[in-house]
Amino acid sequence: MAFEKNVSLKGSGKTFRLNEQVKRYTLRDNGFEETKNGNFQMVRDLDNSVLNKQGIKVKIVVAADLKTLKVSTTTSNGLQTVDVYGKATMAAAKEQLEYILDSLVENGVLAEVSE
Repeated sequence: MAFEKNVSLKGSGKTFRLNEQVKRYTLRDNGFEETKNGNFQMVRDLDNSVLNKQGIKVKIVVAADLKTLKVSTTTSNGLQTVDVYGKATMAAAKEQLEYILDSLVENGVLAEVSE
């Protein structure tokens, strides 16, 4: 998956981009970790159960230049993409994903794109 200016998840009606005022410290304050090549990455579980090791994760990666990003929902090992919005059984994961994305918008990391 390549870095893009605007991203959306399959089945979601929302499109996001990086906030124009986002800074490196803002990303760190919101749980992003810097990778070896300078990108910032955040991985969060979408399953509320601590005991469930096979849950779904959301992975958000911001490019080192702070202009592009990529977002995906994957299995716990990160090998397969999961469509959270396509299945009724994923209601809890969808709710948790919406909460994470809304929190990042409120904290100035992401901005919602109106189409």
